[in-house]
Amino acid sequence: MDLRIFTEPQQGASYETLVTVAKATEDLGFDAFFRSDHYLRMGSVDGLPGPTDAWITLAGLARETKRIRLGTLMTAGTFRLPGVLAIQVAQVDQMSGGRVELGLGAGWFEEEHKAYGIPFPAERMARLEEQLAIVTGLWATEPGAAFDYRGVHYQVENSPALPKPAQAKVPVLIGGHGARRTPRLAARYADEFNMPFASVEDSRRQFARVREAAAGAGRKADELVYSNALVVCVGKDDAEVARRAAAIGREVDELKANGLAGSPDEVVEKLGTYSAIGSSRVYLQLLDLDDLDHLELISARVLSQLGR
Repeated sequence: MDLRIFTEPQQGASYETLVTVAKATEDLGFDAFFRSDHYLRMGSVDGLPGPTDAWITLAGLARETKRIRLGTLMTAGTFRLPGVLAIQVAQVDQMSGGRVELGLGAGWFEEEHKAYGIPFPAERMARLEEQLAIVTGLWATEPGAAFDYRGVHYQVENSPALPKPAQAKVPVLIGGHGARRTPRLAARYADEFNMPFASVEDSRRQFARVREAAAGAGRKADELVYSNALVVCVGKDDAEVARRAAAIGREVDELKANGLAGSPDEVVEKLGTYSAIGSSRVYLQLLDLDDLDHLELISARVLSQLGR
């Protein structure tokens, strides 16, 4: 099972902090560094020093790291026009030497749109479908050919479809709990389906829907990677687990029920229950970005047990 580090910088992190965590992610043997795409803090934290832009951050990290994959869970479709996003991601992929992955979602947090003057349209899922068609279509267009698209929400005319990413195909991630439209979009456009903050049973049910949709779209279900995102809180003993839970404003019992919390062995055991339903990758939501000892413990005592 791959373990990836997933951060929420809108809760309070400078670019310098993100560089430090990304470099530790690489040095400690994790597979990737991902970040959210939000412009407003959530909950009671102050969010200082303020938000950082996901793709500007990843462009910097592309030059600061050498091995780890870099991406978003999830880029908000409401923040960027699809043609602009295709250019941004292709450029960052070039800057990284082909290590970028694009998680793309419809956008959901209305308050951040109000806070920064960003339109929050009602038909976001329909827009997302067109965005996926355009971004993947631009990248797939052969050099020298033109790309056209005429949708309800976006139109593209005679685009040179440049630049191209360094990778032959940038992996696209789609995720969510929706029972019908989300699996259909994943079956058509995704290389990976991510189930965020869900139980084993809910994940099993949603993975089955995606597999069924993939088969209906003429794809082999195993062409997709199936993954989860879960909050992580690991300690060498109960006191350390409690301290780390308190630092992020959570209760230990709640974290054990809804995330990956407890001793390294407890966390490895729970990861095994997700692996048993077909999840081959887990994004560890790391909420205290100043606690690098936490990362070191996970690497030494959890990652090491997964054969990585």
